Amino acid sequence: MCGIIGIFNSKDVKDQLATALKVMQARGQDASNTFIKENAGIGHNLHAIVNYTPQPLNDKFVTNCEIYNWEALNEKHDLKAENDADLLLKLLEKNGTEALSELDGVYALCLWEDNKVLLARDILGIKPIWYTHNRSFAFASEKKALEAAGFLDIHELNPRQLLTYDQATNTITLEDRDFFTLEPIHQEKEKVKQLLIEAIKKRIPKGQKVGLLFSGGVDSTFIGTILKNLNIPFTCYTAAIVEETMKEAEDLTYAKKAAELMDLDLNISEIKVNKVSEYLKTIVPLIEDSNVVKVGVALPFYVACKAAKKDGVRVIFSGLGSEEIFAGYERHIKSANINEECLYGLKQMYQRDLYRDDVVTMHHSIELRLPFLDKELVQTALNIDPDLKITKENNKAILREIAKELGTPHIIADRKKKAAQYGSKFDKALAKLAKREGKNKSGYLRQFYPTSNLKVGALFSSGKDSTYALYIMQEMNYEISCLITLESDNKSSYMFHTPNIELTKLQSESLDIPRITQKTKGEKEVELEDLEKAIKKAKEEYKLDAIVTGAIFSTYQRNRIETICDKLGLSVFAPLWHKNQEEEMREIITAGFKVMLSSIAAYGLTEEWLGKVLTLEDVDKLALLEKKYKINVAGEGGEFESLVVDGPNFSKSINITKSKVVMEDENTGNFIIEEAHLK
Repeated sequence: MCGIIGIFNSKDVKDQLATALKVMQARGQDASNTFIKENAGIGHNLHAIVNYTPQPLNDKFVTNCEIYNWEALNEKHDLKAENDADLLLKLLEKNGTEALSELDGVYALCLWEDNKVLLARDILGIKPIWYTHNRSFAFASEKKALEAAGFLDIHELNPRQLLTYDQATNTITLEDRDFFTLEPIHQEKEKVKQLLIEAIKKRIPKGQKVGLLFSGGVDSTFIGTILKNLNIPFTCYTAAIVEETMKEAEDLTYAKKAAELMDLDLNISEIKVNKVSEYLKTIVPLIEDSNVVKVGVALPFYVACKAAKKDGVRVIFSGLGSEEIFAGYERHIKSANINEECLYGLKQMYQRDLYRDDVVTMHHSIELRLPFLDKELVQTALNIDPDLKITKENNKAILREIAKELGTPHIIADRKKKAAQYGSKFDKALAKLAKREGKNKSGYLRQFYPTSNLKVGALFSSGKDSTYALYIMQEMNYEISCLITLESDNKSSYMFHTPNIELTKLQSESLDIPRITQKTKGEKEVELEDLEKAIKKAKEEYKLDAIVTGAIFSTYQRNRIETICDKLGLSVFAPLWHKNQEEEMREIITAGFKVMLSSIAAYGLTEEWLGKVLTLEDVDKLALLEKKYKINVAGEGGEFESLVVDGPNFSKSINITKSKVVMEDENTGNFIIEEAHLK
């Protein structure tokens, strides 16, 4: 893995390139070079794994790549390339961007010729690219490199898009790329087994010391099993919190057990709670994010990589990606379409997991290898019969079965999923440190990265789900830059909440978040054009990086929002997705939100429910109605609509001074607000 940078239409290009490359120097210490022409230039830090070939190549090409089939492509196309980077340039020159479909590997690249700049990255986004566009255009492997060079409004390139920048007109265009597809399901267990073995085998470097990030779970132990079967020398690296007052971390217990059963070389890093704050000073700015989950995962990862670097490791394997392709999360179990849920998760990985893991490994000048995200393996696994992924006994069932067949001890193969931050007890350490300062974990981490993680626009309807979703993002240190509200003429809209939508104006004022509104007739599918207009306007006006939605179970809504955001180059957050709905209702009320029902349409719900602020006792009643009448306790099936009149992030509450209840029948009615103000 290397570091790439490019700056165009800038008077200070030489100094800016030097500054950015210095920030990214850990990404490649074998060579550092630039090519500058007038007010533009590209640069590269080399981390040589396949031959020593400094870049830029031909004064026009820089890449951060690992192409596993480069030798086969070199022979096929008779390109006489010296290594994978050289092959990539020559293949692009020969076949244009169609060449990308032939690649088996990971990459981020820039091709600069004829005053046009092409940026592309592998389809899952394992290799990073950030870019900024104003009077100048610039890109880099790391966001912090562009910040150090003085750039603002920096965005991560969606890997499912190609970006072309025109120097002459100072404009960019984005072109959509094909992603993985869902096809008729199959039961090719033997094919999956061979693809798993091959995915690991092709990623083994020649003549380099190999490491394995090791938790004692099925994913990392399976990789260890294959490496051992292939007679590859490697060391396992495990990091965990160790305190006399704490029970031993589960990951540490299982890592020791697996190492003993399989005779593995295990390197253990035992960290005291008080030492964690010192690591945070480096890790949080490094990953450019104070999100509790991201930091909690990064901690054991960072500590393990530090030990690996000390041992001279240049390439390290990780089991990341297994959960997504083999259905390892709770949301997969709850999903009506498991493979579709796997596909959705893969689309989110680049902004959720991959950049964090890339910068942590590269900080230690180590290249990360992710065999579970092998292109052919992913496409095949996405179309496995879901019954092979989730059974009554287990999730990731097919992987566990294959692991046992190939020699992974049963006790390890059947171990239940434990997220890295919990299995290593680093999350518990964060909680202890935060408590000492009288803060929650997010508040504690904010001191290490005071900048908001990303600028987010909230799809906002005035109801409980959209309000709670944006609150969760605020609590995770994301900036909610604006509210985006659709005012639909169709009271039965498939997409948009309609009761008392005008109250979003008061909520916006109380939340101190500006609001963008868009009128729509609410015609099915056509209303999506209006949603796109609103999101596009919000992105341009507030320089958004992402959108947050309160979607819980509506695949119809989530998929359409994702399609629009993909087109506009925005990430999507759905923090409530597949959350237990009774649990969500209780969380909202316990957090201090005052929620009233603005409409009802279900057996068991009568006039007295309208206009009242819900209590925990009311949630008990809704839970009983759910059992009796099969309604949804959170109104997800249209049983009721809600309005939030106050909350922990509101500066003032909404005071309703004039209202009326209009009932259509005993169980169907609306709470109509005629006058309201803030107090």
